[in-house]
This record gives sequence, C-alpha cells and structure tokens, in this order.
Amino acid sequence: MGKILITGASGFVGQHVLRTLVAQGADLRVVLRPKAVEKVRDVEAIEIVESPSPFSESEGWWRDAFAGIDTIIHLAWYAEPGKYLTAPENLDCLSGTLTMARAAAAVGVRRFVGIGTCFEYDVSFGKLSVDTPLKPLTPYAAAKAAAFMGLSQWLPAQGVEFAWCRLFYLYGDGEDDRRFVPYLRKSLEEGRRADLTQGKQVRDFMDVHDAAARICDVIFGKATGAINVCSGVPVTVRELAERIADQYGRRDLLNFGARPDNLVDPPIVLGVP
Repeated sequence: MGKILITGASGFVGQHVLRTLVAQGADLRVVLRPKAVEKVRDVEAIEIVESPSPFSESEGWWRDAFAGIDTIIHLAWYAEPGKYLTAPENLDCLSGTLTMARAAAAVGVRRFVGIGTCFEYDVSFGKLSVDTPLKPLTPYAAAKAAAFMGLSQWLPAQGVEFAWCRLFYLYGDGEDDRRFVPYLRKSLEEGRRADLTQGKQVRDFMDVHDAAARICDVIFGKATGAINVCSGVPVTVRELAERIADQYGRRDLLNFGARPDNLVDPPIVLGVP
C-alpha cells in the first residue's frame, strides 16, 4: 500500500486510528485545521496539510491534497456533543465529503474508507446487520446515510474501492468530558454521586482502541461496502456503569433512576459484526 491520507486525525476516533497506523509503519498525510495541529505534534513522521475549513475546500484544493495518495480514511465530521445530531453543519460535512470524493476519483485514489454511524439503520430492529434497512432519524444520521448511498454507487463506478465503517457506542481515551463514561469516571474519582437513568437500555459498547484497530484492518483490507465496527455483545448501560464503578470500589455512588428515561431512546441497539 502507498501513502494514506487521514481527515479528522485529531478527533476522538481519529487520534487512535492515526497512532495505530503510525505504529504499523504507514506512510501518512493528515489534513487538519490549524488549531488541531498541536494535538498531533507528538506524532513523528507524518506530513501535515493545514486547512482552516476542510469541508469548504474546492475540488481543486482536494486534488492537490490527494496527489500521490493511495488510500483515504475520512474520519472528519462535525461532532460537538449536544449539538451534532441536529446541527446544520451536517449538510456542510455532506457536501464537503462529496467534493472530496470527486477529487479522489479524479486523481486516481485506489481506496476510500469513510466513517458512518449505527444510527443510519432502522434501530427499531434492535439487532443491526449490514442488511438492516436504513432509516435515519436525525440530520446527522441522514447526512451520513446520504454520503454512504451516494458514494457506494458512484466511487466504484469510477474505479475507486469504497468501504464504510459504521460505528456503534465507543468509549475510552480522549473522549469528550460531556459524554457518559467520562462523566461517570469523574464523578467516581471525586467521590460524587452519579445521577443516572434506570440503565436498562441494551447497547453495543466498544473501546475506541479496539475500534481503531478494526478500522485499520479495513484500511489495509479488501472489504467494500458497509461494515459494522461493533462488539456484537449486548450490555446494559447499568452493567457498564457497574463495571466502571467496581474499578473504584464505589457502586454506592451510582444513583440509578435519578434521571428520567428518554422515551424515544431505542431499548436495544446491538451490532452484528
């Protein structure tokens, strides 16, 4: 394999993919916003291309960025916790991704790997395989599904291999403090009560290190189309919380039922690897 280009290398998942690829000796180029460059300063032997607004760049700009690239792993997307599900930026990310794809095909990139979400699926099925019908219910999931639908048809017709990694419930190092697991860990570390729902929801949790390794397998592999990046193991939110609390010996701080359950939250979201 030749040179790999990464977008979103400073993000929660992207940082782990970047470091996994570096450890494997890959030849890398990364596209980053200037303010994100500091996050990868400690990573040696990578080529950095800066852009103040990657999703606003022209097809010509991307053609230059993709020069000499064999494989693209596109991890960048708007992901501000509490905002990203309904944010208008999802449309910018969609249109920018399509522009990137046109440029990739124009310069002869061999393989394009994108990142999707389990919420592209009709989650009412509970157990989600790559054959589960799509039924996105938020602008975020809809934009991801639209990118998949368009690129899965268009890129192969241009001679570009296309794979789409759908992520499930990831947690681990580098996660935003506002998310569930960091909130729980911080509460336990400080000896504060953690107010939670009943925690009966069944989810497919996966450590981000394992997810990054799976994504890298896809980058170096030959698989195409949709791919679930998941554990396939059902775990309730309560069970995960108790496992984490046991690391601190503080199950007594778990206040289940203090927060109301989300009535539109699906009871089961489980992936089929």
